[in-house]
Formats: sequence, C-alpha cells, structure tokens
Amino acid sequence: MINRRSFIQQAVLMAAGTAILPQLSCAGTAPEKRIGLQLYTLRDEIPKDVVKVMERIAASGYQEVEVFGYSPSKHFWGFNPNAFAEILASNDLKAISGHYDFDEYLSPASKQERFDAYINAASTLKHRYLTIPYINEKFRTSADDYKRLAEKFNRAGEKCQKSGLQLAYHNHAFEFQPFADTTGYDILLAETDPKLVKFELDLYWVVRAGKDPLELFKKNKGRFELWHVKDMDRKDQALNTEVGSGSIDFRKIFAEARLSGLKNVIIEQENFAIDPFESISRSATFTKTNLLPQMR
Repeated sequence: MINRRSFIQQAVLMAAGTAILPQLSCAGTAPEKRIGLQLYTLRDEIPKDVVKVMERIAASGYQEVEVFGYSPSKHFWGFNPNAFAEILASNDLKAISGHYDFDEYLSPASKQERFDAYINAASTLKHRYLTIPYINEKFRTSADDYKRLAEKFNRAGEKCQKSGLQLAYHNHAFEFQPFADTTGYDILLAETDPKLVKFELDLYWVVRAGKDPLELFKKNKGRFELWHVKDMDRKDQALNTEVGSGSIDFRKIFAEARLSGLKNVIIEQENFAIDPFESISRSATFTKTNLLPQMR
C-alpha cells in the first residue's frame, strides 16, 4: 500500500519528469542499443543452408536482421513468411526491417499487387519498417521525377501505417547528384511527410557521395531512424571493410545518434577480403564495444 509520504514523493518525481519532457522531446529519444545485420551481407551463404546461417548470425552477436529478396512465389529462400519467422524466433532474432523491390509500385502504372504481398510478409515477420531499397534509374531522371516519387512514398507510407508498419527509404550515392540548386535526396526529404516516411541512412554511401552525415542530421533532425553501418576501405573507396577497420569516423557519427533520430543500427557489408562470418563477427564486436557506448 502507498502511504501519504510515498504518494507525495512519487508526485514530486512525476512533476519533475514532466518539467523536463519538452527538453527530451527536442533532443529525441535514446536509440536502442542492439545491432542488426542486413542479410544481403551473406547473400552467397544463405541459400546454402538458411537455418545454419541464421544460427551463425545469432552466435556472432546480432539480435536483429533486415531481410531482402522476398518474392510472393519463392518467399524467403523457399521458406514462407511463417516458416521463416519460426527460424528467426528459434535463434532469438527479430526481423526489424525488410528491403522489398518497389519497381512495380514506383513505375508509372503504380501496381499494388506485390506491395500487398510485401505488407503481408512484413506483418508476419513483425517488422517495424518496410523499406524501399533502391529507385530504378529510369524513374529518377529529373527533379520532377523525384517530386513524383515523394508523392508515391507518402501514399505508400499511409498504406503501411494502416497495417502498423513504417515506410523507410534506403539511399545509395545517386540521390546526391545535383539538380540545379538541389539534389534528389533533398527533394525526397522536403516533399515527404516526416510521419509517413522515415529514412534509412546508409553512412557508407553518404560518405562515398562526398557528403557529411552530421550535416544531414542538423538539417533534418529526427528523420533517420535506421542506419546502415558499413566501413570504407582505406585504399579503395569502392570496397567495404569491417566496421572500425576503414576510413569512416563512426565514433563522431554515433555521438550524434539522438540528433539523427536513430532507433536501429544495421550492419551491412557488400564485399569481403576475409571469411564473411569472421567479418560480421568483427564488425559486431567493434560496434558493441566502441560505438554503441558513444550513443547518447
């Protein structure tokens, strides 16, 4: 039973918490200190033995994954969403997000069929985010094209929210190519509703495009709820390397996680100089030891 003194103490604490809520809201909530792996990283290994690869991902220190390559006919490497969800659950892995091919929806015809299948798969796997991974080159030849794409993103975001999902967009470097005094990425940020469309910022591609992630955070506070974390080889910018072994200053970036709006860290690597399982283990260890503690 709560006595009068305890009640007064709790009331004081609640009042104090309320007083600082606006400050916390302005800064953003603290990011979740878990790491995920974009399964594209192991695209050559997964088809060999889906179950074994998920076991090794979990053993390497990951709690989350981001799926890719789903099709309504072949599903996830032959496993339907329910079966694949069971494989993940047996390894204490959560599929926080998924990359799905949006070519049909983003085309002039705006076909919906595959989109509906994606939502069903994403809901079964209990995604938080349904992520557009790429824009076909033929759909993005002008600033007006990007404005039309932003409109479609907003509509897709509405459809996702009705199903309890959040739409996100993953960048490469091409979005930063200029159109007069703007870029495709600037247009997408400006023309999309922040509540309907979040951004998965691929830090490697931002740096590869010659841009500063911290400047993006300052200009677009809270828009980047997911990060792709992959490092850049010190000698060849076209190559990836294990997180912490390359040229990107991730400590400085992670220190501004709250400004970004970051919620989920997803490691990805597209090419390897060492065994891929050893690579993902090294990246996980470095990220947990040196980068997650930097987040505030």
